[in-house]
Amino acid sequence: THHGAFDYAYLRHIPNMVIMAPKDENELQHMVQTGLVHDGPVAVRYPRGSSLGVPLDAEPIPLSIGQGELLSDGRDVAIIAVGVTVSEAMEAAERLKEEGVSVAVVNARFVKPLDKTLIREIARKVKCLVTVEEGCRLGGFGSAVLEFLSEEECWDLPTKLLGLPDWYIEQGPQDLLREKYGLTADGIYDQAKALYDRVSLQSVMR
Repeated sequence: THHGAFDYAYLRHIPNMVIMAPKDENELQHMVQTGLVHDGPVAVRYPRGSSLGVPLDAEPIPLSIGQGELLSDGRDVAIIAVGVTVSEAMEAAERLKEEGVSVAVVNARFVKPLDKTLIREIARKVKCLVTVEEGCRLGGFGSAVLEFLSEEECWDLPTKLLGLPDWYIEQGPQDLLREKYGLTADGIYDQAKALYDRVSLQSVMR
């Protein structure tokens, strides 16, 4: 619990709950402002430790509830990340692009409500999809995406959920734990590449 590993999972089932996670400190200030003006319960999950050092906008502006951000468009692999994992996902995507893989990267921003329009659009055109979160996989952000894909009857899209496993995570430096559980750029790259390679191989065999 000291890692906040269950935050998404235990909050997501509460009706009318809004759950946000910023990709950086600039987005954090906008999310805090969003929570202040929103008429309803709001949770903002952000990591302890140092920020990324991005410039801050002069004024915090409320975000549209449930609206994600398409950071990069692509047709081979979609990486839908939330919170601190977004920057790592972008780095992994750049490595994949250098190898000729077309990658879409989505900053989800909202664990609840999801940006269903954006996810639907991306899911319909890619060959496989990866979700990334710094939280438990069981009942978390990736589970929310899978639930939505099921609602859309999008059953033939190979999907991989990256997050924390079903046990209590030991105490330790953040960088070390993220590396151990595959939530760094290297880990995301490895998993996305392996999934894409399997999908490509299956297409050739058909």
